Amino acid sequence: MSRFRFLTAGESHGKGLTVVIEGMPAGLPLDEEYIARELRRRQGGYGRSPRMKIEQDRAEILSGVRHGLTIGSPISLLIWNSDWENWREIMSVSPVEGKLSL
Repeated sequence: MSRFRFLTAGESHGKGLTVVIEGMPAGLPLDEEYIARELRRRQGGYGRSPRMKIEQDRAEILSGVRHGLTIGSPISLLIWNSDWENWREIMSVSPVEGKLSL
């Protein structure tokens, strides 16, 4: 079995988060509903702010799963930030006219 590796990218208030999971063997059951149930579990936990209790995260599987089973290639997920519109200017990846860049 290959080494398991988990990579994430994205900012807290950015447009979305991406996840790449490597090393998953082929043939394991995995679907978006299973991931949704696991993400809902975190809503009852502890955190720095109440945001996690109000946000409804939903992961979209982009690759690595076919017909509900892992296929052995890297699994990529995308979690859109439903509050992105409120942060669009502050978190913009493009220059914003009249704003000083860091």
